[in-house]
Formats: sequence, C-alpha cells, structure tokens
Amino acid sequence: MKAITGLLLMFAAAAFAGPSQEYWVASWTNAQPLIQQPLPPPPPPAPPGTPRQGPDPVTLSYNAHGFHDQTVRMIVHTSIGGRRLRIRLSNPFGAAPVMVGSAHVAIHVAGSRIDPATDRTVHFDGKAGSLIGPGMVILSDPVDFAVPVQGDVAVSLYLPGESGPPSAHNGLHTTYINSAGDDSAAAEIAGAQTTPMYYWLVGLDVPAHPATELIVALGDSITEGWRSSYDANSSWPAVLSARLSAHKNTARFAVANMGIGGNRLLHDGNGASALARFDRDVLGQPGVRWMSLLEGINDIGRGDTEPVTAQQLIDADRQLIDRAHEHGIKVLGCTLPPYEGARYYREEDESKRQALNAWIRSGGAFDAVVDFDAATRDPEHPARLRPDFDPGDHLHLNDAGYRAMAESVELSLFVK
Repeated sequence: MKAITGLLLMFAAAAFAGPSQEYWVASWTNAQPLIQQPLPPPPPPAPPGTPRQGPDPVTLSYNAHGFHDQTVRMIVHTSIGGRRLRIRLSNPFGAAPVMVGSAHVAIHVAGSRIDPATDRTVHFDGKAGSLIGPGMVILSDPVDFAVPVQGDVAVSLYLPGESGPPSAHNGLHTTYINSAGDDSAAAEIAGAQTTPMYYWLVGLDVPAHPATELIVALGDSITEGWRSSYDANSSWPAVLSARLSAHKNTARFAVANMGIGGNRLLHDGNGASALARFDRDVLGQPGVRWMSLLEGINDIGRGDTEPVTAQQLIDADRQLIDRAHEHGIKVLGCTLPPYEGARYYREEDESKRQALNAWIRSGGAFDAVVDFDAATRDPEHPARLRPDFDPGDHLHLNDAGYRAMAESVELSLFVK
C-alpha cells in the first residue's frame, strides 16, 4: 500500500510540475480602447496613389459594426522568441459574446501571405473554437511553434456568426479581411480588404527562462506610435525592443506596447484612463517586471473642458507607482515631450507640463527616469519639437523622433 501511495504521489507531483508550470511571458501585446457608440459608416476608399500617413478617426472605425462569416488575419511583431506560443483573446467592452470558429498561427511572409509549412491550428481547451463572453480574456492551448525573435507572426481568426461591434485597436500594422468563409488556414487571402486594426487579439505569449522580464509601456498615442510608418515597427517601444534584443545582456527583456491614442491619466476617453486600466493592461501581462509611464499630455491638452492641475497629475502618477511597487514592478518615469503648436496647445497650460516633468526628473518617486523632453525638444525653441522630428501636427513624432526617444533610454537600467 505504501508503494502504491508513493507512486500516486509521484505521478501527482509530476502532473503538477507539467506544462501549467511554464513561465509565460508576453512577446507581443495590444491594448484595447473603449468601443465608441454611435459608429459612423465606413469611409470611401482613398484614391490610388494617396500617401498613407495614418488614417483619420473615421477610418479607424472601419468594420466597427463587426463581422459575419469572415476571416481576419492580423500580423504581430514579436519581441522575444520561443519554442511554443499561446494567444490571448479578449472582449473587454463588448456587450455580447463573440464566437471564434477557428484560429491559426503561421509565419508571415508578405501581404496576406503566410508560410504554409508553419501553419498551426490553435485550440481552446482542446476545441477548435471558443466563445469570448463580455469582459472575458481567453487563453488558447499552447501550440508548438518556432516563434522568431523580432519577427512577424500571422494570427487568423474565423468569425462564423454576427460578431457585433468588435474590441479593436489601431496597431499600425495591416490586417487582412476576406469577404466570406473560413480562410484562417489559407496561404493567402485573395482580394482582402485591409485595415490597420487588431480585433479581439490582445496577446501572444511564449514560455521563457524565469530570468526573462517584460517591460510594459503604458501610455497614449506617443507610446502607441501615432504618425510613425505603418508596418515598420517604428514606435519607440518597438525600437527599444530591437535594441534590447541586439545586446546579450538585455536580450532577455520583452517589450509590450500598451499605448492607446488619446489616453489620459484621470479621465476615460479613447480608452479607459490609465488609473482604470492599470490592472488589465499592466498587471494582466504575464512576466511583467517593469512599467514605463508616459501619460498626461492629453489631460493637459483637454484642460479647457476637463481641467486638471499639475498636482493632480503627480498624484495620479504616485498612485500608479505605488500600485506597481505592490506587485514588485519597477517603474520608469518618462518626461512629456513638448507640444507647442499642437491643435489643443494653450500657452497657459505649458507650466503644467513643466511642473510634471520637473517632478518626474527630481521627485525620487520612480525607479529610473528617461528624459524624452530633452531628447525631442528644439534647442532653439524648447516648447516645440525638433523640426526634423515633427511630422506636422507638433504633438506626435516621425520615425526619426521615435528612434531618438528609444535611443535615449539607457540599456544599463535593465542590467542587474
């Protein structure tokens, strides 16, 4: 009897130490904003040859009424690699369940094309599809898959029924949508409609060495990478990730871009406020050990209708720092770049940005600080962006500006 009992305990211990004990880390993530209602109709297609500098808000709502018997193929750019993966799907703000009929992953080649030899079916609790209820996050079963470092993976979802308005986010990467049917395993989606949105897809995770750490970049459109080149991975978190990967001492760091255009610290808008979404968008990321915080410019810019003080912004930052520290997460404070000339700039509000930046630099609340203001301002006119970094709206940055931001982050901060 003792021998049998010992065997049973041994088998139980082996089962407990199985795949569920793997240390998962997010290699790629996507922050979901609020679903806005009412929704405008889709815009007409742009004339041939129109330069693509990023869609306006109406373009961003394309397909916002949802899908029926259609496949969406989304391209994600990984930070760290691995031998297996799982995907995370979420319906955080949907009012009704969403049925995913089938899901596939494959190495992305170009356009809507994948490498068919790498195509794998993704299961959920052993089944080909899954129902994502309102507010839910669904993990797929692990899939054996050679996840590349700094590479592109196609994630295809087939939506057999009426999906309703989707949880979606502009990801600055082209998504391919068919007209009808299950093309989730197709080598190419012929005649696909394109859009820059991610739908319901919020993460791609890999099992990693326990020393691997995730940096979550919490922010607004400047973190999201607005006005950077599409399909080029030119946001500052993406460039930082590439820098980390290129060095032996920092290659164990993954980076998750959780920027949402229009996001604010204190009020909901295009996305729940940073204070409201912290648990989902930071604590909800597997492997998180660092958080960068670049928020506040939209709070200041919207001060004509919803006034804020510099002290309120500082207090909000303190709240996020304290909550992060409770979970053992270090916080990298980021000063706000200049924005004079932007649509919502008001001279009387510049003092708030200066006060917040001064506190970030010298307040001692952060574990480390990066001075994005110093890295991007015009030396001849410090309240403005450098002209060679300004894409024309005086608020966001171009590829060169985002690269300068990423290069101003000292990699030594992350070397133990």
